[in-house]
Amino acid sequence: VNPDDIVQDYGADTLRTYEMFIGAFELSASWSEEGVKGCRRFLERVWKLQDILTDEEGYSADLETKMHQTIKKVSSDFENLKYNTAIAAMMSLINEFYKKNSITRGEYRTLLTLLNPVAPHITEELNQMIGNDPICKSSWPTYDLDKTIDATKEIAVQVNGKVRGTITISIDEDEASIKNKALNEDNVKKH
Repeated sequence: VNPDDIVQDYGADTLRTYEMFIGAFELSASWSEEGVKGCRRFLERVWKLQDILTDEEGYSADLETKMHQTIKKVSSDFENLKYNTAIAAMMSLINEFYKKNSITRGEYRTLLTLLNPVAPHITEELNQMIGNDPICKSSWPTYDLDKTIDATKEIAVQVNGKVRGTITISIDEDEASIKNKALNEDNVKKH
C-alpha cells in the first residue's frame, strides 16, 4: 500500500489514526481499506461535534467521571504504546457526547488535546476554530484519581443461576439495601 495514495484519498490524519488503531504496537496486522474508512468516519464525527458544542467551559456533571477515566486511560496507554486502546477509549467518549447530544468547550478542548498526538492537523484546526491557543503549546490534561471512580454500578441479579434482572447500586451501599433492591426487582419477584 502506498501511503501517499491513502493520504491523497483520506488525509494524513486518517492514515496516522488507522496505523495507530490497527492493533497492538508490537504485533503485525493486515491492512484493511474498510479500517481506513472507519478511522475517517471517526475523525468526521470529531469534526461534527462542533454542531453540539455548548459555551460551558468545564466538564458537565454527568460526564465528569467519564472524562477523568478517559484522560487516565489515554495517558497510560500512550505511555505504554497501546495506541489502539487509547483511540478506542476516545471513540467511546465521543459516543457519550452524541448520546447526550452536547459537549462543553472544556470537554471538546480535552478531547482535542488527547487526540492531538494521533491526528495533529484536524485537532489543531478545530482547536483554533473554537478560539483556543495551539494544543502543541499547551499542557497535557490531568485527571483526579478520585473522580475516575464511578459512584454507582449496575449489577446482575441471578435466581437459580439465571440472570433475572439488573439493579443499580451505590459503591458504598450496604448489603441489606442491595439485597432489598434485588428482591424488589419485578422479574426477580416472579422467580
